[in-house]
Amino acid sequence: MAAIRKAKAALEAEHAAKARSQAERVAAEQGQDPGQVIGAGDDAAAGAVVPGKAQRSFTDPDARIMKTSDGSFHYCFNGQAVVDENSQVVLAASLRQSGADAPALPDMLTELASSLTAAGIEGSPRTLLADAGYFSADNVDAVTTAGIDPLLATGRLKHGEKPPPVPRGRIPAGLTPKQRMSRKLRTKKGKADYARRKAIVEPVFGQIKVAQDAHQLRLRGQVKAEIEWTFHLACHNFRKLAGSGWTTTQMATD
Repeated sequence: MAAIRKAKAALEAEHAAKARSQAERVAAEQGQDPGQVIGAGDDAAAGAVVPGKAQRSFTDPDARIMKTSDGSFHYCFNGQAVVDENSQVVLAASLRQSGADAPALPDMLTELASSLTAAGIEGSPRTLLADAGYFSADNVDAVTTAGIDPLLATGRLKHGEKPPPVPRGRIPAGLTPKQRMSRKLRTKKGKADYARRKAIVEPVFGQIKVAQDAHQLRLRGQVKAEIEWTFHLACHNFRKLAGSGWTTTQMATD
């Protein structure tokens, strides 16, 4: 009963915080003064109701229910990774409590820039490839602002389905960011570049799962799970660097 009460209180606090945040954002956008913004947040938090289907794991309260690749639902964390094309070394990573990928991209761009700077690498990648889960107009702007050419899928094709050919002529005015990106992906260069995604990032997750038996995380709680995820990625990087002939002496002299 104590565990149930604790989980119930955590769910109530979580939904109250979400309601408060949303109400304060709306009030601020409407130009209300700070006192009214806070008051709107307090009222929303007090009236927040936990949906009847809301759930919380007793063994790992930090995990969240997510749909997995086999179509089933499990308590999970969402592992993110930015991978280099040539070496398959992971350059940036995170572990999130949400199954949605798109909100993770801006933070990953920040971490990518920090990682490259720490490694003494100047400049930025030429292109960022990402599947449809990462697409949003804001993410297109964020990647472009970072000095990287974005190629973010705008949808998923059915098995055997081929994308329509790119229309000829100038790009029409008034296209939405999604329409422009879809058109870009259908060009000869866009198709060739995006086709590389499956050979860059997907093998990394497969190798980590098979070679390192990391098909699931064994530690509970977000902090420990993130440490375990980072450890697996570090081991993967060591294997890639060792196979490339890289040494610490080479790093110091190059």
